[in-house]
Amino acid sequence: MAAAARVIAVAGHSTATATASSCLLFKTPFALKRGGNALSFNNGRRLSKRLFSCNAIYNPQFQIKQEGQPETLDYRVFFEDTSGKKISPWHDIPLHLGDGAFSFIVEIPKESSAKMEVATDELFTPIKQDTKKGKLRYYPYNINWNYGLLPQTWEDPSLANSEVEGAFGDNDPVDVVEIGETRRKIGDILKVKPLGALAMIDEGELDWKIVAISLDDPRASLVNDVDDVEKHFPGTLTAIRDWFRDYKIPDGKPANKFGLGNKAANKDYALKVIAETNESWAKLVKRSVPAGELSLV
Repeated sequence: MAAAARVIAVAGHSTATATASSCLLFKTPFALKRGGNALSFNNGRRLSKRLFSCNAIYNPQFQIKQEGQPETLDYRVFFEDTSGKKISPWHDIPLHLGDGAFSFIVEIPKESSAKMEVATDELFTPIKQDTKKGKLRYYPYNINWNYGLLPQTWEDPSLANSEVEGAFGDNDPVDVVEIGETRRKIGDILKVKPLGALAMIDEGELDWKIVAISLDDPRASLVNDVDDVEKHFPGTLTAIRDWFRDYKIPDGKPANKFGLGNKAANKDYALKVIAETNESWAKLVKRSVPAGELSLV
């Protein structure tokens, strides 16, 4: 029942947060009045929007709580609402923010190698470091972009994609590669716009990589599609594809493959992927399809 209510509530969530929210960067509640030129804080202090705009880390209704020590098996990054109640970053943070923007949750900051991911099989789906045979996993070299997920998406492992060699979904939320210049932190929630999509095939499973940019990046206004990425971030799309193609090779595994002609699809295609995987997620949380070991809390 709660899962179904969550799906219904999502559509109105971003509208509500636009008029009354707080900013993680300030750690102080504020209200933004429609048409106003300043942020009004609960303590009465005002700040001109010209000095600060909370475009990217947009939703301080959510905060993170770390449990355990980083780079240990027990380390978890939980998400909480303002009352201190644990929530799921996968299920409870809204995907759609309006005006073509989407929430992006950072799992792995750029220029780091610890393989962090949302624990889809644990209660409240915290972020943890992935393991293999009881040992913490690391990439063989740093990832060069901020990496994470789109909440409220799911790549259904029972669906074969006829456009990508009939590959089935990988049973995870959709991944995002954010190409902005700022190194983010684990658990940051950014407001991004999609620019393209890479159809990675990992051991026969479809593992979408949505290329996006945070709206507060200095070059965000210059890029709106894959052609703009090639112009303003030359070589980046090829570098992303090659990084994800090759990162398993040092461990003795074969290179990953890519569908769709081995190239990044455009923004419209990326939006189609997001819409389809959001629909799959809605079916999952309404239990219209089997959840298996996935946590829906």
